[in-house]
Amino acid sequence: MIVRDGDVDILLIAEGTYPYIRGGVSSWIHQLINGLPHFKFGIVFLGSRESDYDEMKYPLPDNLTYLYIDYLFKEDEVPPAKYLPKDKNFHIIEELHHWFSSDSCDIPEHVKTLDFYNNLASLKTFLYSESSWEYIQKRYLENALESPFIDYFWAVRNMHTPIWRVVNVANHVKKPKIIHAPSTGYAGFLGALISFNYQRPFILTEHGIYVRERKIDMLNATWLKENKTIFQKRLGELAYAKQMWIKFFEGLGKVTYEAADPIISLFEGARKIQITYGAKAERTMVIPNGVDTERLANVRKREIPKVITLIGRVVPIKDIKTFIKAMKIATDAIEGLEGWIVGPEDEDEKYAQECHILADSLGLDGKVKFLGFQNIMEIMPQSGILTLSSISEGMPLTVIEGFAAGLPCVATDVGSCKDLIYGGSEEDQQIGEAGVVVSIGNPTELAQAYIKLFSDENYYRACQEAAIKRVETFYTKELFLNSYDDLYHQILEK
Repeated sequence: MIVRDGDVDILLIAEGTYPYIRGGVSSWIHQLINGLPHFKFGIVFLGSRESDYDEMKYPLPDNLTYLYIDYLFKEDEVPPAKYLPKDKNFHIIEELHHWFSSDSCDIPEHVKTLDFYNNLASLKTFLYSESSWEYIQKRYLENALESPFIDYFWAVRNMHTPIWRVVNVANHVKKPKIIHAPSTGYAGFLGALISFNYQRPFILTEHGIYVRERKIDMLNATWLKENKTIFQKRLGELAYAKQMWIKFFEGLGKVTYEAADPIISLFEGARKIQITYGAKAERTMVIPNGVDTERLANVRKREIPKVITLIGRVVPIKDIKTFIKAMKIATDAIEGLEGWIVGPEDEDEKYAQECHILADSLGLDGKVKFLGFQNIMEIMPQSGILTLSSISEGMPLTVIEGFAAGLPCVATDVGSCKDLIYGGSEEDQQIGEAGVVVSIGNPTELAQAYIKLFSDENYYRACQEAAIKRVETFYTKELFLNSYDDLYHQILEK
């Protein structure tokens, strides 16, 4: 569906984020578009299903001249079932599946061409040909006998069908001067297809390492049944269906890295991880996030409210349960202390309900508050500490926003949190600690860090001062926007 249909300089591909979902990537996109009004931006929104989204969460900027909305799981666009005889060219599809299941970085050329998916390996062939049916059976017998065949069959279907949805978007989307994706996955694959087939430059900015995040999702997925043998369980081996999904997302990542230049990360540690996943080192670079330090400076307060605020979606990857457990320890030690969970609860309603039940069972009624989405300009002045208990992050915008508002941070050792809190470069480290980094999934460590900051005002003020100096030195909106402005101009002038 085309909502706006103007010309495009830079086409941003948003997988399940902007403009329908609030969060770090969406905020980054909105800041980028608004901050560079001299460029005409386009958005391709790739959602899951239309029913998963409500109204847009962001006002569309005037220089967002093109908006194309599509969904990866559209039942009404699956071709009607019809038997197709064996396909003499099906061996090419088999080779493709083998490549997606392997560790090889030598990408088959036909993976890159739209003609391959439109004609030689059509969706109808994949869904309904006798060759496809026989191949799925063969792979099941070789690899997945511990699982019911019906589970394996639908795992293969659900994994691969969105590829043709992405191909259809690539066939019809307006061709920009530059393609820019904030992740690998389906978004990165779409960017790669447009780049390969229409000779457009392609920029990748990975906010988190998509493959690692999907691996975490697969490990926690309840819809993928762990029908493993006793031998597999003893070894801790993943069931084949989960391995297959992980390899598939690794394959999408390889295609994206092959097409993208430059490949941008938000901090040095992520850049090194990208290289281990197949990115060419000479294409990689780092551009950190930036925030409006002047605006956030206006909400700084001299007093220290006894409030610990976690800003994030109530989902397993944010590990809200560990924060709740930490608040039980901390509130027992500090009278009047509160913990605020600020973020939407509709993405994983079952997990959100479990978090509410846990807080109630620990007697934290009135001490841990679920506030839903809020304006951070109103939340920050009422907070004393910003916290993250996540098991995976990239460079969290909320941390540097908190720094600009004068809030020390207690965060788990994920993504760039250690660099943000303790400093990355030698020059940065000389600024000092802006809070405390703790290990993942350890509520006692989290609570002890909270208690330390609230019990020692001199230490708190030193962390506060370091937080403000670090963000004003390295993470301003101006530095961020100037970096992308220069990059876009360099590419357009080639």
